[in-house]
Order: sequence, then structure tokens, then C-alpha cells
Amino acid sequence: MKFSIDKRDKYAILTLNEERLTSANAPQLKSELVLMNAEGYKNLILDMAHVSSVDSSGLSAILIGNRVCKEAEGSFVMSALNPQVQKLIEISQLQNVLNLVPTVDEAVDFVLMEELERDFKEETE
Repeated sequence: MKFSIDKRDKYAILTLNEERLTSANAPQLKSELVLMNAEGYKNLILDMAHVSSVDSSGLSAILIGNRVCKEAEGSFVMSALNPQVQKLIEISQLQNVLNLVPTVDEAVDFVLMEELERDFKEETE
């Protein structure tokens, strides 16, 4: 699987450089998401700009990323979805489960805002 990772202080951006997210490469994505989370990245951004199709194995990998971030009290955000991928997510009724934003910049803003909210809640408790 071709991808790149941009690791920052409060988040990491994983950019998939594949046209398809299928059973052929989804296991590697799952592993990478779990590994990044184990490294301490509880906020993950999945840049889907190059992905034009996703199958059920790909959706499963995405849901694993969402789950590990939630369990770590972090955020999992998907950005730059192709219209076909967006439609599959809507058909699967996952748009209410996943955080979907149009651009990577908006995903970064989303993650940083969620971090601020979590910090604020901790201070007020």
C-alpha cells in the first residue's frame, strides 16, 4: 500500500496514495492505524483525496481507525472524500459515525478544536 504520514504534536495525517481501498490493501491500513495509535497518536486524519473506491474491507479498516481513536479519547477524521466514496459511506449510514470534512486543513482545525474542548472539560472537572 502506498501512503505517506505527516506526524505533528497533536495529530498525524495519513495520506493514502492508492486509487482503491480494498481487501488487497485494507489490512495494511488497519495495521498502520493501530500502530500510529500505539505510538501515542490519538488524533488521526485520513486523507482520502487519491482514493476513488472503497470496498467492505476498506470500510472495516476505516472503522478500526475510528474505534482506536475513540478508545484513546481522541479524534478520527476523514477528509477529501471522492463523491463515490462519500456515497458509499452514506449508503452504509456511517456519516453519523465518522467525522467527515472536505479538506485536510479543515480536518486539522476539527482535531485542534476537539483537543481544546477535551482540555477545557478536564480543567472544569
